[in-house]
Amino acid sequence: MSSTQSIVVIIAILIIIIIIALMIIVNRRQLRQILELDDLITKIAKMHLETDIINLDKMDLAGESLTTLTTWRKSYEQASTKKIPAAQSFLEQAANQNAHYQIFKAHKNIKQAQEIMGSTYKDAKNTKEVFTELLESNRENQKQYNDLFNQFKELRKGVLANSYEYGTALDKIETDLTNMETDFSEAKSLTAQGDQVEAKRILSKIKVALTNISSVLPEVKNACHQIDTVFKDQLDELSDSYKKMMSSKYYITQVDVLAEIKKIRGQVADAARLLTELKISDLNTSIAKIKKEIAALYDTLANEYKARPFVEENQDKIQRLLAHEQVESKNLVAKLRHIDESYELTHNELATSRQLEQEVNDMERQYTVDTQNVADGKGVYSQIKSSWLNMLDRLREISNQQKTMSQDVDGLYDSENVANDSINRFKQEVSLVYRRLERKNLPGNPDSFVQMYTLVVNEIGHVAKELSQVRLNMEKISQELIQISDDVERLKREADDIINSADLVQLTLQYSNKYSDNGSIQNAQKKAMGLYEQDYNYKDALDTIATAIEKVEPGSYQRLENLYYSDKKNND
Repeated sequence: MSSTQSIVVIIAILIIIIIIALMIIVNRRQLRQILELDDLITKIAKMHLETDIINLDKMDLAGESLTTLTTWRKSYEQASTKKIPAAQSFLEQAANQNAHYQIFKAHKNIKQAQEIMGSTYKDAKNTKEVFTELLESNRENQKQYNDLFNQFKELRKGVLANSYEYGTALDKIETDLTNMETDFSEAKSLTAQGDQVEAKRILSKIKVALTNISSVLPEVKNACHQIDTVFKDQLDELSDSYKKMMSSKYYITQVDVLAEIKKIRGQVADAARLLTELKISDLNTSIAKIKKEIAALYDTLANEYKARPFVEENQDKIQRLLAHEQVESKNLVAKLRHIDESYELTHNELATSRQLEQEVNDMERQYTVDTQNVADGKGVYSQIKSSWLNMLDRLREISNQQKTMSQDVDGLYDSENVANDSINRFKQEVSLVYRRLERKNLPGNPDSFVQMYTLVVNEIGHVAKELSQVRLNMEKISQELIQISDDVERLKREADDIINSADLVQLTLQYSNKYSDNGSIQNAQKKAMGLYEQDYNYKDALDTIATAIEKVEPGSYQRLENLYYSDKKNND
């Protein structure tokens, strides 16, 4: 045997082995499927549907219950007499074929059995559920009937015992109870006839009705109490209180109380009709609206009643305050008019004081109108109270504002005296500065100092002239004095710089003589003297000679400067 033939034989053997292995695998899988289908048939048998049918027949069902039983009995009978035997036949053939490894034939029979048993098992489960529900419905219906009927009896007993609490709604409630009683009779009759399905539907209807009326009764009771007792008493009380208040010279303009009471009585009548018809949602909305409107009327009367003591107790107090403030306003205007002759009132004080005086006079006129209305019985106390409270607050604000203005203008006299004293002091200080420079016998004063000196002297003269005017603007003068004070200080500092620079130039020039044979020192001395004697530029003269001496003898100028300021400090 050649090698090629050997390979072919081996391949053939392998193919045979693979085929055999596949047949064994398929065989075992199909065997499991046969056993699973057989198990479904066993499960259907264990449902004991035949026994359920026998028990249901004994119940003498009728109506929809009997129709249901008949429908599902046919389904079961078709399954037990046709479908299941057919499936068993297919399974028996499949089992025999599978045992003899007739794989494809067995597969075909298994498939047909699966198609039958899939729907058959599902129908059997549904049939079992329906039969179970029918078997248990009689007992459940009886229990539910008893429970609901006991609830109904208690409910009806309570309604009859407290019928007066339901007012005009009682007829509708009794009608609903009578309808429920009819439903109970129908449910009992259907149960006796064996129509458990229809009986259950009626019992469900009764349960909903019982729940609804049980939840409604407390709301009806409360609404009846509100309509028949609370609202009636409140409206009567409001009417009586309003009439008494009118006879006691109260005056209400915010609302026509009697017309409002009449309108609300109509709303109460409408609510009573809703109660009769048991329209609970609309009824609750109506009651809430009536409560709100009655509360608003109570608030209106209460506000007037509470406001009257305030008006009566504060009438004299407010009159005194207004009279006092009128005097104060008049005095302040007069004072400011007088001060305005001598001083410019830069913050519109006079116009403001006149405006405040007018406001106080307007309040006094309103107060007169209010008190006259009270005397005539036409005073709305709540409005007068609100007006007077605002008036009191405003009077306090006006009084504080007037006091502030008065104090501010009182300070003008002091400001004028301070300004005059300041001008005299500035004159003395400027004069002292000028004399200090004169005593130094310098060749002359720098242009910058002369300009600054001239500026300060002119500023002082200008303000002195302003202070001699008949009518002064003290705010402007105060600002100018602040500027003069700053300029005087600058003038002092500039004078100090001139004196110090001039002294240090002389001291440094003397020291530089020790290097008189040095050409740079000689040039610096010549330039410094020119700046000193001709230009009066003492600062640049000092910088020139100091720079030169530092180059020749580093640190020498710093020692001279330190010595100068040290001696000056000790002498001062």
